[in-house]
Amino acid sequence: MGALIAPGRSARRHARRREREAAAPLAQREGLDPVRLVARADGVSLPADPGPTPAVRTAAEVLAARFPPLLSAGATDLALRFARGDVVHADGTPWRAHDVVRPGDELWFHRELAPEHVPEAELVVLHRDEHLLVLDKPHGMASTPRGTHVLASALVRLRRATGLVDLVPLHRLDRRTAGVLAFGIRPEERGDYQQLFARGLVRKHYLARLDTSRDASWRPRAGERRLLVHRLARERGWRRTRVVDGEPNARTELEVLSTGVGEALVGLWPATGRTHQLRVQLAALGTPILGDDLYPVERPEAACGDLQLLARRLAFADPITGHEHVFTSRRTLDPSPREPGR
Repeated sequence: MGALIAPGRSARRHARRREREAAAPLAQREGLDPVRLVARADGVSLPADPGPTPAVRTAAEVLAARFPPLLSAGATDLALRFARGDVVHADGTPWRAHDVVRPGDELWFHRELAPEHVPEAELVVLHRDEHLLVLDKPHGMASTPRGTHVLASALVRLRRATGLVDLVPLHRLDRRTAGVLAFGIRPEERGDYQQLFARGLVRKHYLARLDTSRDASWRPRAGERRLLVHRLARERGWRRTRVVDGEPNARTELEVLSTGVGEALVGLWPATGRTHQLRVQLAALGTPILGDDLYPVERPEAACGDLQLLARRLAFADPITGHEHVFTSRRTLDPSPREPGR
């Protein structure tokens, strides 16, 4: 089945990443992969960040230039980390702080974790076999380690709970969105599954409660259907995505399931997967999702409550086994939505 999906740029990129992961000279720690840094002619950069960096020469200078927090108060002295052998080459041999770094050299090390509150949370697994693990993610849990949500992320929690060190998410789900999140178990199969999402071969269904109390050009009516088509853009380093002029790159089918005083329950079927797509498109109509802390305006998250957005269902033909999967969340929004009947 996997051979039916021709390997494109995304597949080749995932293949290269799997090769790097397989060759990692440091084992996972606390469910986290080691950090890999690659040197280039004018300094150092991770592959995903080709921006300019100072011209640096020694291993200590390289790490300090690329990761300033390594020199922050409370961090282990960088010289001590080199002396202990915490920073290694691709073959696992230690770097010394004064070693000269040349283009193409790799520096591997483990990040130091800041103190983090990890709240108790039940990991509701909807499905697990030798290929896939599907989680019913709660609101407020990050999918992958990011910012201040590292040990509390779904990926790290699951790796530590199951011992599946190669586990990785197959798609994105915002931290504030609850619902179905699929993980791949076998590194050699990951590209096949991720290509399903990249090529729009996964059928995704969401539920959302909208705020209709504002002055908006659109007033939802029960049973109404419409297609949301926009061009969305997000600048590097920005938290928010914007609707801009140009060729549409975001499409979502919408059905109004019910309406009430100042709110409406809608079903959403996104055909594309832009960052914050559903949140931005609904806010652009003047009917933002209840509990949204970013759209239409940024607000303190603590004042918003849970984002009323649920990844309700995920369906696709398994590229490895050929089985038709339909995974449905057991969670509900508040109040509980009725079955959309679609």
